[in-house]
Amino acid sequence: MFAFKLVNVGVAKRTFSSSATVANGVKVAVLGAAGGIGQPLSLLLKHNKSISHLSLYDIVNTPGVAADISHINTASKVTGYVRENDGLKLALTDSDVIVIPAGVPRKPGMTRDDLFNTNAGIVKELAVAAAEFAPKAIMTVISNPVNSTVPIISEVYKKYNIYDPRRILGITTLDVVRASRFVSELKGTDPSNEKVTVVGGHSGVTIIPLLSQTGHTFTDEELKTLTHRIQFGGDEVVKAKAGTGSATLSMAYAASCFVDSLLRAMVKGEKGIIEPSYVKSNLFNSDNIEYFASNVELSAEGVGKVHPLGKLSAYEKDLLAAALPELKKNIAKGAEFVANSKD
Repeated sequence: MFAFKLVNVGVAKRTFSSSATVANGVKVAVLGAAGGIGQPLSLLLKHNKSISHLSLYDIVNTPGVAADISHINTASKVTGYVRENDGLKLALTDSDVIVIPAGVPRKPGMTRDDLFNTNAGIVKELAVAAAEFAPKAIMTVISNPVNSTVPIISEVYKKYNIYDPRRILGITTLDVVRASRFVSELKGTDPSNEKVTVVGGHSGVTIIPLLSQTGHTFTDEELKTLTHRIQFGGDEVVKAKAGTGSATLSMAYAASCFVDSLLRAMVKGEKGIIEPSYVKSNLFNSDNIEYFASNVELSAEGVGKVHPLGKLSAYEKDLLAAALPELKKNIAKGAEFVANSKD
């Protein structure tokens, strides 16, 4: 673990030109860039014209990944760092957006929560470094279990007096990507025209697809089958890869979509950019649920507005009732991890 001396840093408002290009774009740091998600994600981000500097970090192999990606004929600069020689400090300094796909992948039979003991420590370590070297950056989190890792980062930031809930977002876009594809397969539509609202959390029963809001009608059997497939789509990939990995490519695609939407709001000043995200939310304060995924309007500060869920069907209300206790446990587990840490 890193042993950093931290200072209190005020969170200042960042402003970006509405006509920003690569010349005055943003620095995006990908932490875990040499991994199964990090490599394809970095490749996709190299095509984003709002990014002027793509900063890649991992414990091994990152200089090679950066050298490879840097040959792509788009304008952004690419740098790669490993742990040695202040690599994490260099990767993070002056970053506007941080994306964390770091961590171990799931294997057959594992749930996202089974990853907690390993990935919680990795995410905490990176959050401590971000607090030191990039306290004003918007933090976006892929590392599972997202239901717990977002609270981990929040609690670290609270310790160092830089916490701004608008600037910490869990990326749950893959649930929407999957749901849209699965619905389109069933209904014979163009998947790019489907966008299913998915709320709750980012694992198992905490994933709640609001299929009643799609404009389609489903039989009871279709609802149950679709819902289960959306909730446990990751298991489908883990099983198909037979122990060699998890949903890395689709996750990289989903994350790149989310980052692109965030940069459209940050850099270009576009309004009405709405993406699902697991964030600090007041939607279920009465149930003592501090974090919840729902449609979020993005802004230059990260979270602009958390949207309500809208009208739910009876089936979706039952899904919500099953999700909330599990979500509450996941959140508490993340917060307790930081509280019980020695450093």
